[in-house]
Amino acid sequence: MAGAIIENMSTKKLVIVGVTLLLFQAFAFMVGGLIAPSPTTAVHYMATKCVDTVKHRQDSKWFMPWGPNQCEKIRSFDEAMAKKIEANNIVFAVHIPLPNKEMSPWFQFMLVILQFDIAFKVYNQIVDGSVVTIDVGLAYRDDSISEWTEMAHSFEHRKLNCNFTAAKTHENEGRYYECDLLPFMEVGSVAHKYYLLNIRLPVNERKKVNVGIGEIKDIRLVSIHQNGGFTKVWFAMKTFLTPSILIIMIWYWRRITLMSRPPVLLEKVIFALGISMTFINIPVEWFSVGFNWTWMLLFGDIRQGIFYSMLLSFWIIFCGEHLMETQFFEAEVLGGGELKMCELCLPVIKIFPELGRPPTKKSQDQTERNRFSVYWKQVGPIVFGSFCLFIFDMCERGVQLTNPFYSIWASDVGTELAMAFIIVAGICACLYFLFLCFMVFQVFRNISGKRTSLPAMSKARRLHYEGLIFRFKFLMLVTLTCAAMTVIFFIISQVNEGHWHWGEHTVQVNSAFFTGIYGMWNLYVFAIMFLYAPSHKRYGDEQTSGQCITGDAGANSGEDIQLTTTITHVDGPTEIYKMTGKESQE
Repeated sequence: MAGAIIENMSTKKLVIVGVTLLLFQAFAFMVGGLIAPSPTTAVHYMATKCVDTVKHRQDSKWFMPWGPNQCEKIRSFDEAMAKKIEANNIVFAVHIPLPNKEMSPWFQFMLVILQFDIAFKVYNQIVDGSVVTIDVGLAYRDDSISEWTEMAHSFEHRKLNCNFTAAKTHENEGRYYECDLLPFMEVGSVAHKYYLLNIRLPVNERKKVNVGIGEIKDIRLVSIHQNGGFTKVWFAMKTFLTPSILIIMIWYWRRITLMSRPPVLLEKVIFALGISMTFINIPVEWFSVGFNWTWMLLFGDIRQGIFYSMLLSFWIIFCGEHLMETQFFEAEVLGGGELKMCELCLPVIKIFPELGRPPTKKSQDQTERNRFSVYWKQVGPIVFGSFCLFIFDMCERGVQLTNPFYSIWASDVGTELAMAFIIVAGICACLYFLFLCFMVFQVFRNISGKRTSLPAMSKARRLHYEGLIFRFKFLMLVTLTCAAMTVIFFIISQVNEGHWHWGEHTVQVNSAFFTGIYGMWNLYVFAIMFLYAPSHKRYGDEQTSGQCITGDAGANSGEDIQLTTTITHVDGPTEIYKMTGKESQE
């Protein structure tokens, strides 16, 4: 085989393939922007103050804020003081969802944020560094008449971070502090129709429990869950894309195995990239609709981590394997058909081992470039960073499998650790992108240096190699564009209002980001496996001499002499792969 499809496919067919992929990319963005609703929905709740009239309360008793079995309620703490109701006997009850609504497994997850409404009192101010102790229980049921079943119970601590903008005088008593939102609960599966939260704020002055936290008036909750309509669109995309990537991956590896030589490093990495993409595509989320799999969020994070680690490693190896040497390789024709290595020669010892010449530095570089160990300095930090993010995820969502109220952000140490992870990850991502751009610049610089050798070739060969150089440059630019698009759309999704109005249509920007970027990476992996699969065509079948000459000999031989980089009777690496050598080890 002469090389990869990207080298031998006609320009017309490549343009057709590119336009087709571009149309699919546009369709992926339109599916999210015009068909799917917003990815998530936020619902606000105000906790109802219930009174626990039982002197020796039982943990099995649940307080409903409304309905036929609703609790005894009070409107304010002033009413509780008038009725001589102690703070330990007040229960904040929140029913999820709102009346006449139902939760659904299509919601996939439920994230709850907590906010305290705290009034300023001169003689009951918030002490710096104060911590609220919360006794919270979560229960569920699937109809409106059955008993509540406990799902989780925990004593949690949340640090208050409040600011009072006005002067702390008697005239401003009753005004509210501005308090930060607090992470409260995250459930990785919404398998039941109704959920009930009972929250207590136990007070113990001797142990300094809930002392110095100000005068709490109300508790507000914000419940965030994935939209069912978006979930269905997302599952449909996964179901469609899984066989697409799986088929092209099998087809790609079959072409590799049909060759007489073993696969080279770049081909193995491309195949591994296809496996990671298939792994993230498999729509196992369909089972979460029928089963209470609370670990699906963690499993999804692990799948994404594996894919992005493989993608980042692939880019490093992809650029490294295509770093060309400073000059073209070239062979001189000696007496009796003997080939001699010169500084412009492809290492013919590797292609023609029967010559028996000792390996040169260039031939050794050519051998090392097919070894994964050469890239340990570049791939090692990627693996280490991914492992650190995995540990961070396990510290949060791993613990939430048993305690949904746990949050690594609840403590000072956890917050500092989490922020350190995020900052280091952001710095590493920027450094990686700059390093990738530097490698691409090196590749382009080396490719440009080869153009000085092109005029010595015949017109047909010159046009052929100019086409290869242009195609490879274009592919590298597409790679950088994909990486940049991911960052750009992520920033847009964070700073915009979530949707744009386009005439009579509403475009959901966040949904378009998710479906568009997800489709983009699938199309990118599809294109890489298709374009780098071995081609069944043979470029220059009539040219079988396997020699390259320079100077006047090249001008006289014309089309009858071919470069050693395009030997057609050897199932060697692709033309670009064989044209290129790895730069000397830094």
